[in-house]
Amino acid sequence: MEETGIGIWGVPLAILAGAIRVSTPFIFVSLGETITERSGRINLGLEGTLVFGAMTAYAVAVMTNSPWLGVLAAMATGAVFGLVHGWICKWPKVNDIAIGIAMMQFGLGLAFFLGKSFIQPAAPHLPSIPFGSWSNLPQIQAALNINILFILGALLAFGLWWAFRNTRVGLILRVVGDSTDAARAMGINPDRVRLLATAVGGSLAAIGGAYLSLYYPGSWNEGISSGQGLMAVALVIFARWNPIGCFLAALLFGGAGALGPALQSIGVTQGYYLFYAAPYVLTLIIMIATSSPTRSLVGAPGALSLTK
Repeated sequence: MEETGIGIWGVPLAILAGAIRVSTPFIFVSLGETITERSGRINLGLEGTLVFGAMTAYAVAVMTNSPWLGVLAAMATGAVFGLVHGWICKWPKVNDIAIGIAMMQFGLGLAFFLGKSFIQPAAPHLPSIPFGSWSNLPQIQAALNINILFILGALLAFGLWWAFRNTRVGLILRVVGDSTDAARAMGINPDRVRLLATAVGGSLAAIGGAYLSLYYPGSWNEGISSGQGLMAVALVIFARWNPIGCFLAALLFGGAGALGPALQSIGVTQGYYLFYAAPYVLTLIIMIATSSPTRSLVGAPGALSLTK
């Protein structure tokens, strides 16, 4: 009877566990991009920031034997990438999207070059909390073995949602994102706000990279990201620049990414690999569904490059 029950719940449990594991980088990258885009700037370079953050976190963890120092180092490098992006984009007639693509290529190339010597060494992993320890079933234990960064990401999503609506910093960010002229009329320096927002966004994206290299999959290699930094931009649009929406959409993307491994785990041997493309198909569908030459994006900041 117990085996029958586990057989029935095997796929949902595997998808739940996979959704939590896979969604964590999406959560941090999308929240970082939400902060950046709320200020009226888009950063397509977060894919490079994500990968460079993964390499930095892994390298520092190897050298110090501390995964948390690796996370802090990744955050610092992500902030630097964001500051460089923000500083370049403040100049007149500079295109955010073009600079973002250039920064992405720079981050990827630099990570691959500096990270070659860290492919073989093993780094300590980030800890997780065994919420399923009450059960004797390994499937439940695996599904409820949750990394601390996932919990922090969930708390951050709700914290940002509240801060955007109830704090002075949130108000300033929204004013700058909606109208540069209105911000200047209120005595706010839009370039400074966007510079700081881009730096914070880069720092959060790098945490997503640290999770990839220090927990899941828990190693450093050149193909570690698989385009998650770019997919997170589509996720932000899908969530309508709402932090809680980003968290829920990240779980959706994570669940889509977990379909293939979940089917494989219950013994499906043919066709399961097609489901590995689910996150990319979902991204394409979202981009098509949200694109229209006749209507503006609901909830989009007025000064955002996408709306111009």
